[in-house]
Amino acid sequence: MSLRSPIGKVLGSGSAKDGTGHWWAQRVTAAALLILGGWFLWSLLQIDSLAYADLRSWVGRPLSGVMLLLLGVTLAIHSSLGVQVVIEDYVHGSAVKIIALILNKFFHYFLAAAATLAVLRIALGDGA
Repeated sequence: MSLRSPIGKVLGSGSAKDGTGHWWAQRVTAAALLILGGWFLWSLLQIDSLAYADLRSWVGRPLSGVMLLLLGVTLAIHSSLGVQVVIEDYVHGSAVKIIALILNKFFHYFLAAAATLAVLRIALGDGA
């Protein structure tokens, strides 16, 4: 039995040095999403109609296509980081936590790839 308080036990241990990079990535992607989301809303308001042909034409423009790709990938990264924090904080048990973190990454990689493929197919004229 120790008479040291819980804070006394961890003082001097140092940090894991992992949280700062994650924190910065979350903030940078949030700022990028503010800019890209604002562009997306403004750009949609500039389209004459939201008919399928007009939207395909809009996605086919080089700037719109690139910005949509950036939006999709940034959304996937930001979401992955947020879900990772929730898993790390609320999932207990090593094996379940590791499996959940791996599935989180695979799922968000899949979403980013699907968004990229969708935009490229439409922009390059292969989409139906």
